[in-house]
Amino acid sequence: MINPVFQPFLKLGDAVIITDADHRILAVNRTYETITGYLEDEIVGKKAGILRTVYTPEETFASMKQTIRAGKTWSGVFTNQKRSAELWHSSITITPFELDDGVFYVGIFRELERLNRGFYLAEERVDSIQKSLLRVLAVSCEIRDPGIESHLNRVQKLSELLVARHNERMELGLSAARIARIGHSSILHDIGKSAIPEGILYKPGPLADYERKIIEMHPLIGVDIVSKIFAELDDDLFEHELATAKNIILYHHERWDGLGYPHGLSETKIPVEARIVSVVDVFDALTSKRAYKEKWTTVAALQYLDEQKGAQFDPDIVDSFFTLHEDGLLSSYVEPR
Repeated sequence: MINPVFQPFLKLGDAVIITDADHRILAVNRTYETITGYLEDEIVGKKAGILRTVYTPEETFASMKQTIRAGKTWSGVFTNQKRSAELWHSSITITPFELDDGVFYVGIFRELERLNRGFYLAEERVDSIQKSLLRVLAVSCEIRDPGIESHLNRVQKLSELLVARHNERMELGLSAARIARIGHSSILHDIGKSAIPEGILYKPGPLADYERKIIEMHPLIGVDIVSKIFAELDDDLFEHELATAKNIILYHHERWDGLGYPHGLSETKIPVEARIVSVVDVFDALTSKRAYKEKWTTVAALQYLDEQKGAQFDPDIVDSFFTLHEDGLLSSYVEPR
């Protein structure tokens, strides 16, 4: 018989499952039976993982086990399977209880699909939606240049590689979510150029002073563009992406020595995401053919980055970029001759 101390939990309106120290089911309540399709008599004595599917990431289970073994409460989201084989998502909280007759776990959860408001998206799905929409936005705004899409894709891919490598090498402690946001948002870095006259943007010769001033307005224009678009979305799904995108758009032409634009920031006053995209953007521009220049070799472009360490670029980020070259990871992202 189950310890009487747990009886009040079984009267809750949310689904409840109670297990022993070996995670064998001792009791479930009526809501649990209704949601899962399993009756208490059928599953008492079975492992709680009877509902488990491959769609819940392994790191979720690892986090849960580590937390509850330490005697702490754990909360998270599972993708489970009902008796009917239908998939369902639950937000669950598991609390350990240490009593005289042993350790027990009480899990209380809600089926996300049945909440009155809102909806659930798996993290992988959110990540895919964010990346896809930002890409469509960037390409759509710069559609005048037939070669821009490949440039934007290369910048995004290289930024993803560089931020991950720099975070690992320098032990920055950036979260996986922030690393992904920087990679996704990098594709918007030059969105402000969509408002620059083509005669200036694609001019084959040197720019006049007034033309350069117009070009240097594109970070400010870009921030204004994305702010208006995201204001229309009014969606928490893109809240962090907007902040990251703004930093990249506004500051990726700042220089480590403070001689960049539009605000003349220097060194670590420049957000790290902008310093990363700055290196990637210049490398791709140098190794691509443009109306005003021929394509540089990879060796020449890397030599330029090395020469500009501590002047145009953050020296540590350049060093991290060089490790990508040493590992042979840049060749796939250099424009072919």
